[in-house]
Amino acid sequence: MTQQVFVTRQFPGEVAGPLEAAGYRVQQWTKALPPPRDVMLREAAATVGILCSLTERIDAEVIAAAPDLRVISTFAVGVDNIELSAATARGIPVGHTPGVLTEASADLAFALLMAAARRIVEGADYVRAGHWKTWGPQLLLGQEVHGATLGILGMGRIGQAMARRAQGFEMRVLYHSRSRDEAAEAKIGAQWVDFPTLLRESDFLSLHVPLTEATYHLIGAAELAQMKPTAILINTARGPVVDSAALYAALRAGRLAYAALDVTDPEPISMDDLLLTLENCLVVPHIGSAGVATRHHMARIMVENLLAGLRGERLPYCANPEVYA
Repeated sequence: MTQQVFVTRQFPGEVAGPLEAAGYRVQQWTKALPPPRDVMLREAAATVGILCSLTERIDAEVIAAAPDLRVISTFAVGVDNIELSAATARGIPVGHTPGVLTEASADLAFALLMAAARRIVEGADYVRAGHWKTWGPQLLLGQEVHGATLGILGMGRIGQAMARRAQGFEMRVLYHSRSRDEAAEAKIGAQWVDFPTLLRESDFLSLHVPLTEATYHLIGAAELAQMKPTAILINTARGPVVDSAALYAALRAGRLAYAALDVTDPEPISMDDLLLTLENCLVVPHIGSAGVATRHHMARIMVENLLAGLRGERLPYCANPEVYA
């Protein structure tokens, strides 16, 4: 009997073809919204491999429901939607797509920085609403980017790419991470500072950390209170890194100038979320890696990871390498 691979979304590029050519039957969820929980459990029970996105929760229950599951491969760098400990306990490698989306994600983060600083969306809305009757010297004043201080929380691949973009604007770059990266400092001219200093001195604070127990609500009321009232927060990491209620309160009270978010908590954001009532909060729908070439490359890596796992080979990009120990 032909073995099944479950594909949870419609991904860019050629996904089904290589799997079918390798002799697998592809069961693909084709609706716009992610597969419901009962579908995930039902399909997992008949599946040797799962191709998923960050919207599907692959937890211990799903893994336990899949007695023949040999590999999970996700269309993302982060794997917080997958219960790695449960997969590792079963000897199931989990593939992800690091590196390939670095530049596209940094492009989007810097685009959000610029849009927030110069109030681009507000300006476009102002014109479309018919309010542009004349030019005025105080119309839509924004923050200066050139020469400002950019704070980066998390100096991984995307954080470093963000710092490189800041060089073109002659920005002062500060960063905080669990450990110093002196090679990166020398290459991109960034300065390591402690967390309170990062909060206190940043004109723009860009978040580039994974979602873990340690980073959940890492930016909360106390942290926002340490930031400049003129500061702008950019989050292209994961929504729960920021306490949304605390962010709303700070923005509404004028204790923070602006926030630009590619990620929210929950995600998608609820249409009655108070953040959407604020003119000084820009929200876009998790499009950090949404470049055509980048997304196609991610799909290729996702499929390569899956096929390697099904062949019993080490995954090219494995999020739980301890599974091979």
